[in-house]
Amino acid sequence: MQQHGISKLDLKRQNRMQVLKILKQQGPTSRIDIANILELTRAAVTIITNEMISQGIIHEIGEYQNVNEKASRGRKKILIDINENYKFVLGVLIDEDMISVGLSTLAGAVLDKRNLDIKTDIVYQEIVDFIIESINSILLDNCLKLDEILGIGFGVFPGMYKNAGVEILENGDPNFTNLAVDIYDKFAIPLIFDNAVKGLAMANIDFQPTKDVNRHNIAFLRYGESLHFVVTNLNEPIISYDNRTDFVDKIIVDPSAADENNAANGYVKNEISRIGVKKKIFKVYSKNNTPVLYELTGGDFNKVGYETIRAAASSGDKVVRDILEKAVKLSAVLLNNLYYSTNPQRIVLHNLRISKEEFEYIKNEVANISGENVASKIDMSIIDKKHGFLSGCAIAIRELFFTRGGFDTADNEV
Repeated sequence: MQQHGISKLDLKRQNRMQVLKILKQQGPTSRIDIANILELTRAAVTIITNEMISQGIIHEIGEYQNVNEKASRGRKKILIDINENYKFVLGVLIDEDMISVGLSTLAGAVLDKRNLDIKTDIVYQEIVDFIIESINSILLDNCLKLDEILGIGFGVFPGMYKNAGVEILENGDPNFTNLAVDIYDKFAIPLIFDNAVKGLAMANIDFQPTKDVNRHNIAFLRYGESLHFVVTNLNEPIISYDNRTDFVDKIIVDPSAADENNAANGYVKNEISRIGVKKKIFKVYSKNNTPVLYELTGGDFNKVGYETIRAAASSGDKVVRDILEKAVKLSAVLLNNLYYSTNPQRIVLHNLRISKEEFEYIKNEVANISGENVASKIDMSIIDKKHGFLSGCAIAIRELFFTRGGFDTADNEV
């Protein structure tokens, strides 16, 4: 006979998942408050949480105390929270200029890391060898066995799919099989793969140092050779952005711009991205037009990079400074458009690699166009370059811990 409806295991996993979700978003919470939020009986929540405590997934951390509330005579509220050291997680980021491999707790606390600066011509085997070598050394240095690891999360930047052996299927989805087989062959633990941009957005939500229960969606903009964008809703990336995070490159921010052939040239990639800025500087690069940049690079444009461009602008190269200032103004236009088209609670900018003063300059430009309210919603990413592997950690923790309700595998028996 065919059975319909939700199974006992599914219900149990769903309830555990909801408990973990509350603790992730709100921090330490009492069983009573969890029962009220989930609209379950206190007895049911007690059974669920006691089992998870016995498994080491969550733990009691003490009585709830609030000096502004009158002490009740009844049973004290005992706060419970996720045991962030229940399992550890390995994360990998394969980005356009770095491979980052690291170890974290379930709360995203960094325990160890290995980083390798790369160029976009790196070959697949070099990537695999570095990942395997890094994981082995991290496990050894931290005296960890594989059964203490939740799994390995991989955030792969779309521009590096080919280098990482990722094939694109007919429907546009990435196929990570090559990388999965080579890594699983060495470690035989769960592996989760996704777009690195989505992983970085999730890390900015999940690994905030303080909980914000009112923060449910962010717009996440990653700067680089090209720009990539993700929007989240109720703390989850919107699925439609899965394989097209680079669509933002095609947004027009300067309709009046044209190239030497009088063709449209006002796209984000041409006007704001690092490769776009570099192309503009290439047209004026000379000892007379860009003297500081010319001296910094010894007259060799191949040595021109993001850092040398910024250094030249801050040291008096007017032409370089004007190009950068225009890029900032057009970035403000883009941020205005992204804000009003997605209505996020925060706009998070990643990989800017600028000072606090320069960040405030960007916000001021946004304020000039959109007003102080929009400018006040712009934040810098909490994930810096050397901790990029947290993209992979966030991907793995969500899929292997929260979605499974803390079960070690997807098919645990009741």
